[in-house]
Amino acid sequence: MNRDPVDSDGGSGPDDSEFNWDEYLEENGATSVPHHAFRHVDQSLQTGLSPGMKLEVSVKGDPEAFWVATIITTCGQLLLLRYEGYLDDRRADFWCDIMTADLHPIGWSRQQGRTMRPPEGVREKHENWEALLEKVLSEACSAPANLLEGPHRGKNPLDLLAPGSTVELQDPEDAGAAWGAMIEENIGGRLRLRYAGTEGLTHKQGGLWIFYLHPFLHSQGWAKEHGRTLTPPAALRGLRSQAEWDEVRQRMDTQPQEGAITEELFRDRPAIAAHCFTEGMKLEAVDPAAPFCISPATITKVFSEQYFLVEVDDLREDAGLRKHGPSFLCHRDSPGIFPVQWSLKNRVQLSPPPGYQGQDFDWADYLKQCEAEAAPQHCFPTEQSDHCFKESMKLEAVNPLSPEHIHVATVTRVRGQHIWLHLEGLKQPISEVIVHVDSMDIFPVSWCETNGYSLRHPRKPPVQKQRKIAVVQPAKHRTVPRPTPPDALKQQVNSQSENAGQGNGKYCCPKIYFNHRCFSGPYLNKGRIAELPQCVGPGNCVLVLKEVLTLLINAAYKPSRVLRELQLDEEARWHGQGEALKAKYKGKSYRATVEIVRTADRVAEFCRKTCIKLECCPNLFGPRMVLEQCSENCSVLTKTKYTHYYGKKKTKRVGRPPGGHTNLEGGMKRRGRRRKRRKHYFVHKKKRSSASLDSTPAGSPQGSCEDEEDLDEVDSLSEDSSSEPQDEQLAHSPSYSDDENQPPSPKSSRGEVPQKLHLDSSPLEWSVTDVVRFIRSTDCAPLARIFLDQEIDGQALLLLTLPTVQECMDLKLGPAIKLCHHIERVKLAFYQQFAS
Repeated sequence: MNRDPVDSDGGSGPDDSEFNWDEYLEENGATSVPHHAFRHVDQSLQTGLSPGMKLEVSVKGDPEAFWVATIITTCGQLLLLRYEGYLDDRRADFWCDIMTADLHPIGWSRQQGRTMRPPEGVREKHENWEALLEKVLSEACSAPANLLEGPHRGKNPLDLLAPGSTVELQDPEDAGAAWGAMIEENIGGRLRLRYAGTEGLTHKQGGLWIFYLHPFLHSQGWAKEHGRTLTPPAALRGLRSQAEWDEVRQRMDTQPQEGAITEELFRDRPAIAAHCFTEGMKLEAVDPAAPFCISPATITKVFSEQYFLVEVDDLREDAGLRKHGPSFLCHRDSPGIFPVQWSLKNRVQLSPPPGYQGQDFDWADYLKQCEAEAAPQHCFPTEQSDHCFKESMKLEAVNPLSPEHIHVATVTRVRGQHIWLHLEGLKQPISEVIVHVDSMDIFPVSWCETNGYSLRHPRKPPVQKQRKIAVVQPAKHRTVPRPTPPDALKQQVNSQSENAGQGNGKYCCPKIYFNHRCFSGPYLNKGRIAELPQCVGPGNCVLVLKEVLTLLINAAYKPSRVLRELQLDEEARWHGQGEALKAKYKGKSYRATVEIVRTADRVAEFCRKTCIKLECCPNLFGPRMVLEQCSENCSVLTKTKYTHYYGKKKTKRVGRPPGGHTNLEGGMKRRGRRRKRRKHYFVHKKKRSSASLDSTPAGSPQGSCEDEEDLDEVDSLSEDSSSEPQDEQLAHSPSYSDDENQPPSPKSSRGEVPQKLHLDSSPLEWSVTDVVRFIRSTDCAPLARIFLDQEIDGQALLLLTLPTVQECMDLKLGPAIKLCHHIERVKLAFYQQFAS
């Protein structure tokens, strides 16, 4: 918590219009700390409703009944819900709007005497649905009532921290005391507070800045509920008489709490763990009020299992009495406290206590001199190093001596979980600031601009603009700008006209529309795309586009594959901001850095090129809404025709050749040669176990969404399980039947004569459903799921051979031969019935 700061020049307050982060980073050849490294900022942008929470919702088609649903995904005020009882079945998932849907916390229906009855689909799955309901009601993690009902409905937690709201703060030096404060300003979750009873005083006397997730910040009434004493901090007590403070305290006790901030708002803060420190132990510490050096310190008081007081050592004496250094309240995971010898091990200078006699500080001699023991290593949490901060990276940071000022900052040193920052834009330089990587006083670049707050930055020397020199490149190195394609130009014009008059700033992204009717390409599941919200935004470019890409990754057949397509590569030329995106697939988590543009003028081009990278319609998502006919005429496309239009035309393909055409009409005489030449036209190779991103060939038209159970079914077809085809099942198929009167046929790949089929229709006309139906009618039925996932239609089926099946489907020899036996029967019937 920031204390009343010492008066310090925070800079001359230059005009923000002079500073541009993009130009600054480019001129200095620097990179910014990735946005995801600032967890408190990411958390502040989330709604209070999160995936996994449960609530009660009115049942579709039965408005008198309510049932429990789980939040699957959140997107602003939109929620994707799944009725309890559907388990992992997502077919009945549905979107609803918090502001209009009939949503309530768990237990509401019974309190109101309303009927609880599941939808028909749940009743079919669970005969004893009453027992399911009782279990859910007793174990459910309910969504907060204040976010579903009343004036706070649908509001972001930050919206609740409005100026004029009251909170309580733990005393920075006494865990058993707290005092009330009022919110004067909320800047993106960073609150400017004024202590109760200090009205009319300057902010330095009675105010402070604190991020809303700070562990010492609580809702009104917290102290009384937890047995704490309502007492003003020691630094304020001299400002008023005891009687005046008693009057303020009485006013706080009687102040109404209707509509006040609740403790539920802070529920996402990590719990404070128990510590094992004892009074008198020595350690190394950074003073939070002046975090410029690491010094020896002592635990002077233990308040409880969670809290203790740390005092920076001061050996000076005044009138025979030892002076006391600054002290501050800590818990086990507090930043800025270290074991003895931490500085030495990390090659950091340790500042001896004021008054220390000696040239070089030595911990062994100091502990002996003080007759004290060092705090054991196990008292401190295990230090991790899995963060993104690196030397020379740029960010924005609070000036600890003047907390109202936020400066451009540079990381100068990284040691474990702590970094050293050089603040720029100061009139009088100060020492480097030591902060924890999870500090809530540091922010990503452009945070101030996004939240409309002034950023202190270095001034450009006036002569810099006069020293620009034009450099003429040799002809072979010149880059001739490409003309903007007509469609892209049209899209940009439409985007600009649509958002005209909305006052969007340079970094404000317009609405990004998901045009569900457009061609979804090989990687994205059209059904999942249709479930996405109509649009995302407007807002900060990086945040909006990051949300868009996250939704697209989750809408993929293979999220890990799409993440790999999007990841930052050497050819990236956006000069944007690297953001870490995540994907989960088959129980494994993947992460990759994706470059995102930061300015509004590049959004349209970014969306279009990202669509092309994903081999979908360039209008699938972007700042333009497709109302009727897509300008790309993509509605005529299928996934097997994609390569002709948007494919990357790499070596391996899936299904039919580009454009979906085949040469099978040519008859049987070139059969062997054709199969060999088209060997590479098939689905991606399945990987059964891989710790890295899936290795699907980049040209495959879609990533399969096969489940683990499907892999088990494939594995169950071992070499020893091969048997004769189940011709009895084929005889009952409406599209094809055995024909025992046919003449002998050529041998199959297994060396046997495949029993013939009589086909009622040409395989060239078979849909994916027809192919799946055929496979399910054979003894290779467990493989039907693969054909469905890969959308293998009749044309693609006729191209399959034993080598391609073995290689690309990763089947053992026995199952592969068995599958090819049935495919050869279809080929033979096709040649004999339709090829002529």
